[in-house]
Amino acid sequence: MRRLLKKYLPDHETIRRNRWLRPFENSLLHPRLWHLNRRSAAGAVAAGMFCGLIPGPLQMLGAAFCAIKFRVNLPVALLVTLYTNPFTIVPLYLLAYQIGRLLIGDSGGFLVPPPLNPADFVAWSQAMQDWMLAVARPLTVGLIVLADVLALAGYLLTRGAWRLYLVRHWHRRRRRQRNSA
Repeated sequence: MRRLLKKYLPDHETIRRNRWLRPFENSLLHPRLWHLNRRSAAGAVAAGMFCGLIPGPLQMLGAAFCAIKFRVNLPVALLVTLYTNPFTIVPLYLLAYQIGRLLIGDSGGFLVPPPLNPADFVAWSQAMQDWMLAVARPLTVGLIVLADVLALAGYLLTRGAWRLYLVRHWHRRRRRQRNSA
């Protein structure tokens, strides 16, 4: 895994030479942002899972900010945000909306958006604005809770998987040492 990442990741000199990244050189060149170990990988997965639910194109920017703030692996954090894509974002947001409705005690059922009415665009846009305001609170609460749960699950699963890999590796090494002795 490390070799594969090192093959595709920029080195310090590339970042230093890039004129767009030069203002962020001090932050981006911190060694912990590029080092891959159990702690940095698990933290990066958590940051990526949390920021993956940020609406719009700000997911990677949020993951980069979190990686820099918490000094976890930057490329892994950016890569993990890709779990949300055009195929998964709608089910995740519907799940978040249902979680939010459950937590705030909204028993009204799913609110269907108003149908598009090109003949009366002004009335449709007002109805759409009212609908968006009605779903905003449960969706926001649900997104925060779902992002927290996904981040915690990603962190714990990464730490557990890394630990499992290390234990198996140690056992294989011991077995090879016994067989060669």
